[in-house]
Amino acid sequence: MVTDPIGDYLTRIRNAVKANHRIVEIPASNIKKEMTKVLHDKGFIQNYKFVADDKQGIIKIALKYNPQTKQSAISKLERISKPGLRKYAGAGELPRVLNGLGIAILSTSKGVISDKEARKDHVGGEVLCYVY
Repeated sequence: MVTDPIGDYLTRIRNAVKANHRIVEIPASNIKKEMTKVLHDKGFIQNYKFVADDKQGIIKIALKYNPQTKQSAISKLERISKPGLRKYAGAGELPRVLNGLGIAILSTSKGVISDKEARKDHVGGEVLCYVY
């Protein structure tokens, strides 16, 4: 049993990037699926696929690398809101990651969205992680 599924999700991606893997498989949940869609929309991962199995399902993520330098599009994944200490941000105090070069993924009343979309929609929520 995993006590922090989002932390496990980020750690699996982080380990796959460090090992230069092309594809990583992660047990699925609704919030992980939404986070994967945000990462794909913002260009941090190449592609993803949701695979149904007998249990909860699997998310297959194709990681994105620069063809010349072999550098990953994801240089750092950082968990912000942890199960022991939740971090929330209102619409006025949303975080800026690397002056706008990175993104913060938030869980809001409008769903799981990036910080830029939350600023546009003028909503706040729980800051799940930073990606850059």
